Amino acid sequence: MTDKMQAAVVEEFGKPLVLKEVDIPTPGPGQILVKTEACGVCHTDLHAMNGDWPLKPNLPFIPGHEGVGIVTAIGAGVTAVKEGDRVGVPWLYSACGHCEFCLSARETVCASAEFGGYTQNGGFAEYILADPKYVAHIPANLSARDAAPLICAGITSYKGIKETQAKPGEWVVISGIGGLGHLGVQYAKALGLKVCAVDIDDGKLEHAKRLGADAVVNAKYGDPIAEVVEITKGGAHGVLITAPSLPAFKQGVGMTRKFGTCVLVGLPPGEFPTPLFDVVANCITIRGSFVGNRKDMAEALAFAADGKVKADIELQPLSAINDVFKRLDHGEVPSRVVIEFAK
Repeated sequence: MTDKMQAAVVEEFGKPLVLKEVDIPTPGPGQILVKTEACGVCHTDLHAMNGDWPLKPNLPFIPGHEGVGIVTAIGAGVTAVKEGDRVGVPWLYSACGHCEFCLSARETVCASAEFGGYTQNGGFAEYILADPKYVAHIPANLSARDAAPLICAGITSYKGIKETQAKPGEWVVISGIGGLGHLGVQYAKALGLKVCAVDIDDGKLEHAKRLGADAVVNAKYGDPIAEVVEITKGGAHGVLITAPSLPAFKQGVGMTRKFGTCVLVGLPPGEFPTPLFDVVANCITIRGSFVGNRKDMAEALAFAADGKVKADIELQPLSAINDVFKRLDHGEVPSRVVIEFAK
């Protein structure tokens, strides 16, 4: 192989990615090299490119944290994977492994965590350097293109539903039926939950119905909170807010049943508008959920391998990445774009 690869690089915040040739990295001790087959595009990549969050990536960097491919080289001491394995390089790139959070399977909040496509170069490139202890192990019957969105959007929505602690037969609201939400509907149904899908786009709500949603509510019209409370006879036992929209967050709390749990995974800018009286008087739990741990990852992929969950994807080449970002920024991506690389 040549010693150069194609990559989409952020050289300046807020500017289009630069498509260029860069050196193929060499795995050192405890590292692996993955030849990228596919990489999903996430709204977080857009935030990374724009430098939106307080902790900004160091420039230049390669975004992408839904990269899936084949292990082509391993460094000294690697035993967790072997050459030829198909793995995913997710948002949680690595963690310390020994702090109180790592020891209790909450490694996503480790103070020393590294993040793919953010603090470490990611999957918008033909090769990715990875930590074998934190890669996703892709089931044999799952293609790279189908697996890619699941290692961020899939695990995030699946873990968020688990965090609602809703039980089979109980109601969950999935607010926002986009890249995360359309997967959330499928995971919730696979877990035996009743699903009320909420969005402001009738097309996305029709999609939710096709995916098995028991009820749909368009939040643009009427009183969506009252509508959900009526449908669920008192409010949903769990609410998962995936939409990056402050009104959706405020509505989500109102849609939550007494003693229910409202889980936040969307990240809109601004302060969360919390109706304190309602939260206190109705004993509502509001919980943040940040991706998921390695066991959650294995479970999320297993549902897909069993045919119970499938991401709705649109395939694009790496050369189209700036156009994809533009569409993502304008809300013109219905579900999930996957960048597919040449075999």
